[in-house]
Parts: sequence; C-alpha cells; structure tokens
Amino acid sequence: MNNKTLLTYFILIIAPLFFNCRGPIKGENKTNATTSSVSLHTDNEKYVRVDTKQSVITWKGSSLNGLNSQTGYVYPSKGELMIENGQLMGGTVEIDMNTIEDKRHESDNKLVNHLKDPDFFEVEKFPFSIMSITKIKSMTSEDKQITGNLTIKGITHPVTFPAKLEMKDGIVKANGKLMIDRTQWDVRYKSAKFYTLLANQTMSDSIEFHINIVAKNK
Repeated sequence: MNNKTLLTYFILIIAPLFFNCRGPIKGENKTNATTSSVSLHTDNEKYVRVDTKQSVITWKGSSLNGLNSQTGYVYPSKGELMIENGQLMGGTVEIDMNTIEDKRHESDNKLVNHLKDPDFFEVEKFPFSIMSITKIKSMTSEDKQITGNLTIKGITHPVTFPAKLEMKDGIVKANGKLMIDRTQWDVRYKSAKFYTLLANQTMSDSIEFHINIVAKNK
C-alpha cells in the first residue's frame, strides 16, 4: 500500500469518529441549559406548593449616583416551602428568568431584552435562578431571618435577608427584601469594578429584590 492510499484510508477511518464525538456535545449542552433542576416533594405533607400565579419578585436596579433607576418583575416557575409544627423549616423557589418584565409589565422591549442577554442574566443559557433556604432564625413570631443559597447564571452564593412570615388556613405568605452585589454572579455590565466609565454611566452593583411568595396546600 503506497503512502497516498494509506493517507486516504486513515482519513476515512478518523473522520466519522471525529464528527460523531462532536455532535452529542452540542445537544447535551443545550439540554442542560433549558431543563429545570428542581424536584418537588409531591407526596410529602410537610411541603406546601408555591402558587406561581400569586407569587412575584420585584427587582430594582439603578445608576451609581442613584439618579436613574429601573424596576420590574420576575416570576417563580415552581417551588415549595417546608412547614413543620407550624414553623418554616426550609424550601426552594425556582425563578423563570424568561418572565422578566419592566415596571409596566411589558416583556418584549429594549430594556427587558437587554436584561436577558449576556450583558446581564444570559437567559438563553441560564433560564432559571434558584433560591434554596438552608436556615431560618426567628426574631419574633412573624419576623424571620432567612439564610439560603442563591443561584444565578449557574453561580451559587449564600445570602441572608429579613422576611415576614404569615401562616393562616393552610396558606403561607412570605415577604422579604434581599440586596445582592450582582458582580458576584458575573453580572458586570457598567460596573465600576471592571470598567472605567463616566459617573453618570456607571451602574450600581447592588440589585434589590422584594420577594412575595404565596404557598398553599393542595
């Protein structure tokens, strides 16, 4: 067998292996990006289901000088709270980042589309954010200090925030205020930590979330 024939034979053998290895990787990444990772305890009476129609998270961002601000909404896709002996013990709330709205509840405009792109939350790649409660400290019967893990863009950090909790007739209402440094979750757009900008262009690294969750028995 001469060198030319040997080279042709080698290419015919290697080419299918090369392309077969590449194909499944793209499909796997796409599946992982769009599939929810949260499983609910459907048959456990200790868990009450989050009512996604009554629950909402209000977000607020602003320029560094505070003169310009934007507010809007985003909604849970599913979740649950664990209640034991009348006390909140834990829970998980999954937020559908594709539901981002502005203050007028509009979901398809320049602002919202920008928030969904890689400058901010990169929603196509990371469609869900997740808040998992790990600890609850009671200040009063209604006032709680919630500690949990917040996952945004696939990055998880612990957070702690105050919340008010009301339980009545099988309905749980939780209202809290959470402030985060967005850069810890790789949201760097116009951050003074990473870019040199004019003062009126620089955005605050703080994002404020007002969390209103309603959960109820089936």
